[in-house]
Amino acid sequence: MTLLSSPSPLNPHGVCLAMGMFDGVHLGHQHVVRQAWLDARAWGAASVVLTFDPHPLAVVAPDRAPKLLQSVPERVRVLGELGVHAVLLMKFTRETSGVSGEEFVRQLARGFGRIRSFTVGDGFQFGRGRSGDVPLLHRLGQEMGFEVHPTAPIRIGDEIVSSTRIRGALRAGDLSLVAQLLGRPYSLAGIVQKGDRIGHQLGFPTANLDVSGLELPPFGVYAVRVRHRDREWLGALNLGCRPTLGHTDPPVRCEVHLLDFDAEIYGEELRVEFASALRPEQRFAGPEALRQQIARDIAAVRALLA
Repeated sequence: MTLLSSPSPLNPHGVCLAMGMFDGVHLGHQHVVRQAWLDARAWGAASVVLTFDPHPLAVVAPDRAPKLLQSVPERVRVLGELGVHAVLLMKFTRETSGVSGEEFVRQLARGFGRIRSFTVGDGFQFGRGRSGDVPLLHRLGQEMGFEVHPTAPIRIGDEIVSSTRIRGALRAGDLSLVAQLLGRPYSLAGIVQKGDRIGHQLGFPTANLDVSGLELPPFGVYAVRVRHRDREWLGALNLGCRPTLGHTDPPVRCEVHLLDFDAEIYGEELRVEFASALRPEQRFAGPEALRQQIARDIAAVRALLA
């Protein structure tokens, strides 16, 4: 899979585009991407997913911008696993927000050389003043020679699958529903940062992950599977503000103890797949009581996942 920062020729037969924010890459997003992939096979073209960083609302209306379900590298990774030839990660800026929907499509066509098909979620809008929509794509498709596929939303239960619905389920701690809507277990990825080594002092060193800007499940302890490079480890993950330590206005911490693991991995990325909630965050009488509880949490992880 090729990662692009701007449109460029990939295939003499052109490209089949899937466009959207794709936050979470849930079942509905996968349906959009799959259509572009099928079109590319039929045309002998390249399949390309176009997504944006940051979220457009973070630029045009920051007070309404949602927290994201994934880091950008994680979104790109999951999109790549769907088998597309390329992901175009387009930087969204004030300048981008001023481009009309029609001009945006024409810029893409000039960059890629030829667009064979354009797939978006039904109702998706883009461009200045939301001037880009499915009717515009149909009109430009007739002029420029590309097919348009507006995909209907997927429903599970009485509601559609959407990033908004997943955020709500995640905040409620319904990891089973989150996994159902994503089509895979909920996971997050982050870069390991240096912490205050409290876990090391307690005998349980942790990897501290940068999860800033992400929507997160409720504070507590979780049994997880951790992917580091090409290996998988079991882990106990603590998410919260560590009330036992008594800090004033503490930041949210995401700390994972990898079982049977002993290596320095600062600056490296870990991907953490949530398997089960163990307990909510709580305050303990002191470090020793906390240490004993961590030992019980680790035993619970082994019993659940080993």
